[in-house]
Amino acid sequence: MEKAAVNLERSGKRELETGPGPLLRLLLRRRGLVLLAALVLMILAGVAGRDAGDKLTSGAYLDPSAQSQRAAAVLSQDFPGGPPNLVLIAQANTGTVDSPATVEAGSKLATQLAETPGVGGVHSYWMTPNPSLRAADGRSALIALQLTGGEHAAQKTAARIIDDLEEDSSALRVGATGPAAVGLAVDEQAESDLVSAEMVTLPITLLVLLLVFGSAIAAGLPLLVGAGAVVGTLAMLGLLAEATTMSTYALNLTTALGFGLAVDYSLFLVTRFREERRAGRTVDSAVVITVRTAGRTVVFSALTVALSLSALLLFPMPFLRSLGCAGIAVTALAALTAVVLIPAMLALVGHRLDRADVFAPIRRRITRRRAGVGEDQLAWHRIAALVMRRPLLILVSVSALLILLVLPFVGVRFGLLDHRTLPADHPVADTAERLARDFPAAAEDPITVVLPGHDAPSAATDEQMVTYASRLSNLPGVTAVETATGRYIDGRTVPARSPETEALGSRYTSAAGTWMAVSTSATDPADAGTVVRDIRKQPAPEEALVGGSAATLVDATDTIADRLPWALGVIGLSTFVLLFLFTGSLLIPVKAIVTNLLSLSATFGALVYVFQEGHLRWLVGDFTPTGTLETTLPVLIFCIAFGLSMDYEVFLLSRITEAHRNGATTTEAVAQGLQRTGGLITAAAAILVTVFLALAASNLTALKVIGVGLTLAVVLDATIVRTLLVPAIMRLAGEANWWAPAPLRRLHKRLGLTD
Repeated sequence: MEKAAVNLERSGKRELETGPGPLLRLLLRRRGLVLLAALVLMILAGVAGRDAGDKLTSGAYLDPSAQSQRAAAVLSQDFPGGPPNLVLIAQANTGTVDSPATVEAGSKLATQLAETPGVGGVHSYWMTPNPSLRAADGRSALIALQLTGGEHAAQKTAARIIDDLEEDSSALRVGATGPAAVGLAVDEQAESDLVSAEMVTLPITLLVLLLVFGSAIAAGLPLLVGAGAVVGTLAMLGLLAEATTMSTYALNLTTALGFGLAVDYSLFLVTRFREERRAGRTVDSAVVITVRTAGRTVVFSALTVALSLSALLLFPMPFLRSLGCAGIAVTALAALTAVVLIPAMLALVGHRLDRADVFAPIRRRITRRRAGVGEDQLAWHRIAALVMRRPLLILVSVSALLILLVLPFVGVRFGLLDHRTLPADHPVADTAERLARDFPAAAEDPITVVLPGHDAPSAATDEQMVTYASRLSNLPGVTAVETATGRYIDGRTVPARSPETEALGSRYTSAAGTWMAVSTSATDPADAGTVVRDIRKQPAPEEALVGGSAATLVDATDTIADRLPWALGVIGLSTFVLLFLFTGSLLIPVKAIVTNLLSLSATFGALVYVFQEGHLRWLVGDFTPTGTLETTLPVLIFCIAFGLSMDYEVFLLSRITEAHRNGATTTEAVAQGLQRTGGLITAAAAILVTVFLALAASNLTALKVIGVGLTLAVVLDATIVRTLLVPAIMRLAGEANWWAPAPLRRLHKRLGLTD
C-alpha cells in the first residue's frame, strides 16, 4: 500500500521530547485495562440497545405541527367516519361477495374488527351496501378501518389485525393495505433488508479490509471501532425513542455510517503508525505521534461530519431529526473509539501488526515491481504531474462533466412515500394496486377540510356550510365536494335521497365538529398543490384544517424550503470556519464549499435520472418509479455526503498544507499532497462504497435512493473531485490559496489547528 498518512502537521523531535500527555500516558501504560473497559462498555451498550429497533417507527417524514398533520390527528381521533388508514380487500373463496356464506363471514369479520381495541370506526360492504365498496366482478369487497392513536399506535393495531387474519381460515381471503399497513411493512422490510444485506456485503467488506489494511490484525481494528460506535449509538437511540419519535431508518444509517467512518478513521491512524515505524520510531513513540497528528485529524474530520449532520436538526420532521441524532452519535462514537482503542491496540500488538497477511505474496510482488521503476512512473505521481501541467483543461473538462450530470435535477418533482416504496410483489403493495384497479372510487385520495368545533350541521339549516362547500366546489381543479350537507359540483348541490343524506351526516360529523372531502382532477398529490393553496385562501365558517396527501406534500415542501437556507448556512459557515482554522486561508474554504455543492448537485441529477425517470433499473436493482423524489431524501443525502466529502478534503489538505509549511511551493505542495493521499482516499472510499452498497441493495426504494446517492457522491468526490478538480483549482490559484488579511492571519496564528 502506498505510503500515505493524514495529519495536521508533521511532528518532529519536539513531539518526542515533550512526551505523551497524562491521558495518552495512561492509555499506553494501561492499554490492556483500557481495552477491557471498552469491551465491558460495549457489552453494556449492546444490552441497553438490544430492543432499540422495537421502539422505532416508520414514516415520521412530516412536521407534526403542520396543518395537514393536525387535520389528520383530529380525523383519526374524533371522526370514526374519517379517511381509513387500514383497508382490507376481502375476496370470496367461492361465489360472490353476496353469497350467503360470504355475507355471513364478511359481516362476522366486520363486527369483530369493530370490537378490536384501537379501531375507531369500520365501514364495510356488508354493513353499508355501498356500490363503491364492491368490485365490478363481485368477487371482492372492502372493509375500511379508522385506527385511532398516532402513527406508531396505528401500526401496532394493524399488526395485531393482520396477524389474526393470517391465522383465520374462513370463507374469505383478506389482503391489507393503507398507510398503517404500508408503515408496518416498511418496518419489517427494512429490518429484513438490513440482515440480508449484511450477510452479502460482510464477506466482501472483509476481503476489501484485508486488501487495504495489509493484515488480518490490522483489518480487525475497524471492525472493533465500528462495533463500538454502532452498539453505543443503538443504546442512545433506545433512550431517545423513549422521549421522541425515532425513525426505523436510523438503524440502517447507523450501521452503514458507523462502519464506514470506522474504516476511514482506522485507516488514517494505522497508516500513520506504519509510516512512523518505517522512520525508525519505537512502538510507543509511533503511537504518540500517530495520536497527535492523525488522531487530531480524525477528531477534526468527525467534527466536520457532525456539524453537517447537525443541520438535519433544524428541520421539524422527526425522520430527519432522528437520522441527524443517529448520525451525530455514531460519528462522535466512531471518532472516540478510534482515537482511544486504535492507539491501545497498536501499543499492544506493536511490531506484530503486519502479521497474518494473507495477500503477502501478491503484495511482495507489487513491491518488487514498484522498486524496479522510478517514482515518476507510479500512478499517483503521473496523475499529479498531469494535473499540474494541464490545470485549466482539467478544470473545464471536469466542471463540464459535473454540470452535465446536474441537468436532470432541473426537472425534479417532489412527492411522498407510499406503497410503491415496497417491492412490487409485496402483499401490501399488491393489495394497494388491486385497490386502485378494482375500487377506483374508494381508492380516491381526497383533500380533507376539517372544521373542529363546528356544530354538527343539518342540510336544512347550516347555510354557512352550504355556502362554503359550494364555493370550494367552484375552485379550479376541484371536481366535487362532499360533506354532511350534501354533495356539490361546480357550485351546485347534487340532490340526494334521504338515506344517503343520513349516511353523509353520520360520516362527516361528530361531537368534535365536521369535515368535508374535496375531490380533484389531479391523479397525483404532486399535481394538486395549487388546489390546496386555493382552499386555504378561502374564508371558512370556523378555523379550517386542510389535510390529505396533497396538503401533506405542500406542507412538507414548504417546511423544507423554509428551513433549507438555515441548514445550508449552518453547513457553509461551520465548514468555512473549520477550514480557515485548519489552513489559515480564505480561498480554500470557499473552494471546498463550491466544489462540494457542484459534485452533490451532480449526484442529485443522477438520482432524478434514475429514480424519478426510471432509467438504469437493471443496474441499481428493480423498483417502482413514481415520477417523483421523496421530499426529505435529498436533504438527508446532502447533509451526510457533504460531511463525508469534507472528510476527504481534510485528508488531502493536511498533506498539502504540511508540504507548503515545510517550504514547498504551492505547485509542489499540491502535487505531493495528491501523490501521498491519492491511494489512501481511494482505499477509504472503496470500503465506504462497499458499506453503502448494502443500502443500495435494499428492496425499499427509499433506502435504495439513499444508498445509491451516497455511493455516487463518495465515488465522484474521491475520484474526479478530490483527484482532479481540487488540485487543478489550487494549482491555478497559486500562492493566493494561502492569502488572508493580516488580522485573520494573527487570529489563525493564535487559534489555528496546527502543532
